[in-house]
Amino acid sequence: MDFQGSREAEEREIEAALVRHITDFLLELGAGFAYVGRQVHIEVGGDDFFLDLLFYHLKLRSYFVIELKGGKFKPEHLGQLGFYMTAVDAQIKAADDNPTIGLLLCKSKNEVVAEYALRDTARPLGVAEVELAESLPERLQTSLPTIEQIERELAGETT
Repeated sequence: MDFQGSREAEEREIEAALVRHITDFLLELGAGFAYVGRQVHIEVGGDDFFLDLLFYHLKLRSYFVIELKGGKFKPEHLGQLGFYMTAVDAQIKAADDNPTIGLLLCKSKNEVVAEYALRDTARPLGVAEVELAESLPERLQTSLPTIEQIERELAGETT
């Protein structure tokens, strides 16, 4: 197999491991998640925005907006997530659906900063750290793209 072919095979294996990891993560949250899309386009006031991941929970009858952040949690991330939740509630959810739930997945977080950022919000949202590398076979862990590379790929940017 040539270099390009082996690289593509390795990328497919990494992608499969990431999908398994996210699937396991959602199963930990409970059964009933339905995948709606990745980089879901939404237009607000003539401006374009893209939700990293959008799911619908069948039993809760609620959309889940999941935002991925490659670095440490920052309070302003919740503003972006809240904006996306409002847009989904206004443009996508049906009248009989429950309010949209937001989940921010980041590489790391300061527990006190996250607690302060979430303390006065009445909206259903949360912040969680994600370690994607742990779900990969050891020989592939060094091949895992950085969170920043994943975010660029999700945004459709090229390096």
